[in-house]
Amino acid sequence: MEHNVKPLLGLSLAELKGVAVELGLPTFAGGQMAKWLYAKHVAGIDGMTDISKANRERLKACYTIGCMPPADRMQSGDGTVKYLFPTASGKFVETVYIPEGDRATLCVSSQVGCKMNCLFCQTGKQGFEGNLTVADILNQVYSLPERDTLTNIVFMGQGEPMDNLDNVLKATEVLTADYGYAWSPRRITVSSVGVKNKLRRFIEESECHLAISLHSPLHEQRAMLMPAERAMPIADIVEMLRGYDFSHQRRLSFEYIVFGGLNDSPTYAREIVKLLKGLDCRVNLIRFHRIPGVNLQGADEARMEAFRDYLTGHGIFTTIRASRGQDIYAACGLLSTARREASGEA
Repeated sequence: MEHNVKPLLGLSLAELKGVAVELGLPTFAGGQMAKWLYAKHVAGIDGMTDISKANRERLKACYTIGCMPPADRMQSGDGTVKYLFPTASGKFVETVYIPEGDRATLCVSSQVGCKMNCLFCQTGKQGFEGNLTVADILNQVYSLPERDTLTNIVFMGQGEPMDNLDNVLKATEVLTADYGYAWSPRRITVSSVGVKNKLRRFIEESECHLAISLHSPLHEQRAMLMPAERAMPIADIVEMLRGYDFSHQRRLSFEYIVFGGLNDSPTYAREIVKLLKGLDCRVNLIRFHRIPGVNLQGADEARMEAFRDYLTGHGIFTTIRASRGQDIYAACGLLSTARREASGEA
């Protein structure tokens, strides 16, 4: 992106009107820009053909769309596609497109790298390299070849969304606003390890679904898997969540990677029932994708099914998430790590 040229992608209608006023364009040009950006996905300012050529030149002197095509693409035999998108800072993030029947879900990233350093996550091994801008987040949708088929978006890619909350909230605003993509917030799920104060703000300022990364109901073991547990215990997070109503359309879910011989016994299922008792939520059981240098194993199918059946039998709606894209660096962070190693950055 040219120096001092700012992206239009990610700006709200009010901000786009502000751009128009700043450059001496009529205020209604802000609405025209919003339509070209979010309804028509124009590739360049010259494509905004109902804005005069002189005004387009003024715009181009200070702004660009802010969209960048993917730098790499890997397709799985099951139809899952992993993309590597460049960011404005010259880094790369992963985005995964997951078609399934009449649904198509996009898993987007919110940061380059991650501070949380969860044992089972390759992204955490990269360390933290920066927050994505609103344009970086939205570009994963804007420049996606399959964009028009999307039914759902999950913020479950690289990074901790609550660590970049301002930009995540702004991106979800554009995705759900009438001037933007006009999606229902119920089509969007934002995931978190549980950053308490940020979570409270997210719940109060957004109507999107919320997913909490659980992975163990026991404090010491969860801290071993997820260092964030030391400062942000899951028991405190659950207690805070009890103060909000998830009994209507908004969904609260808990993500639980099932590790063979570690957190897959009936003891853990019983502890989850105790932890979540009375909370209107669901649990998603996830198969573990192996990552290099980490001595964790996936659980076998029978153990996962028994775990699901126990939780369901005790009133917690539980599903086993279908495993997708295992032949294409499916686990978060593997493709971007490979790109960094190839370029000598690692």
